[in-house]
Amino acid sequence: LPHSLPMRLPLAARAAPARAMAAAAGESPLFAPAQVGYVALAHRLVYAPLTRCRADGAGVQPPSAATYYAQRASAPGTLLISEATNIERAGQGYPNTPGLYTPAQLEAWQPVTAAVHAAGGVFFAQLWHTGRVSHPAYQPDGRPPPAPSAVPCPAAGGVTLPDFTTVPYVVPREMGREEIAAVVSQYAAAATAAIEAGFDGVEVHSANGYLLEQFLRESSNTRGDEYGGDQRWRLTADVVAAAAAAVGPDRVGVRLSPFGRFLMAPPSESDWRACDALVDRLATLGLAYLHMIEPRMTLGNEEIDVWDQSQTLDRWRARWVDAAGKPRPFISAGGFTRTRALAHLAAHPGDLIAVGRWWLSTPDLPARWAAGAPLNAYDRGTFYAGGDKGYTDYPFLGDVKEGAPTRAARDGSLVFGGGEDGAAE
Repeated sequence: LPHSLPMRLPLAARAAPARAMAAAAGESPLFAPAQVGYVALAHRLVYAPLTRCRADGAGVQPPSAATYYAQRASAPGTLLISEATNIERAGQGYPNTPGLYTPAQLEAWQPVTAAVHAAGGVFFAQLWHTGRVSHPAYQPDGRPPPAPSAVPCPAAGGVTLPDFTTVPYVVPREMGREEIAAVVSQYAAAATAAIEAGFDGVEVHSANGYLLEQFLRESSNTRGDEYGGDQRWRLTADVVAAAAAAVGPDRVGVRLSPFGRFLMAPPSESDWRACDALVDRLATLGLAYLHMIEPRMTLGNEEIDVWDQSQTLDRWRARWVDAAGKPRPFISAGGFTRTRALAHLAAHPGDLIAVGRWWLSTPDLPARWAAGAPLNAYDRGTFYAGGDKGYTDYPFLGDVKEGAPTRAARDGSLVFGGGEDGAAE
């Protein structure tokens, strides 16, 4: 059953963020309530899914993950989306990333979800399969990784192996129909496992160059069957429908990156038409939300300074409506400062705003944006490193020492340290 946003933190622990946000609620659209699926949120800021590579080699989260996520749920009524979480072993493509397919993994997630709920938060698990950007070292049978077609990843660099060495991407193997059907079932099983582990819902990750987006794009999908050509949208649609059938559509969201070039060739108009067809179908399912990445974040975790200003998400926002034409919950992600977020909500008052790296470094970001207080500078070197440094040790506002690196929250300019050169999302 849906939980009712319990606030089990001691009053003193939540009083300051609650007071700051209550004061801002009548003045700022950021702190207007929102309904997402079956849950009511206290504001429109969403903690974005951020890969942190803190799990062990078996995909089991450390105990400190409970502290990490609960810290970022310090404002009651916050929606948090977990780091990308593997649905099966063959879907893994990065070291020390968590899973939702073994009993040990589920057991490790349970205190994490309980901690978020104790803070009054809402927690969705992002479900992930990396597809062709995996490597035989991650595959249980040692074969090349699965993909829509035998087309290798075009990105420079390569895949990071379990020992954290980097090797070139390999040519993947084309998935057969039976394997595609098995992956659909694995997504549904992972959605069920997420609810068993205490999550409130799931987000299907169909963005950032991973398996489902590989099927969406013509550069990576050269199939001639019902999952290729003008049907490239079908696998994501099948996965979402299966997850919705497993746990309920109001517990399922979807993430898309139609302008993305991370791990992918630049998108084409054909790719955008495939996204049109996908969003049209998803809009009929009664899902919790659609989560899309802004065009300024086309390189994944790197923000670009100049982009085609004619490129916006409005094409899909306009399609994301119910049968009566009413807009459905829409989350926009990518390089948001407080100023950008306010300007965005002035133009799109129904949206929610996902924030990544600045919330990573500032666990009480909603309260600080409400108060116009500076944010902590982030340490990019600890985004994907192990241990608690850069994970659970970022200070709350009351603990910030004089002279510590901060950033001006009102206008997005830097006071000292940090920088707007990317986003860990």
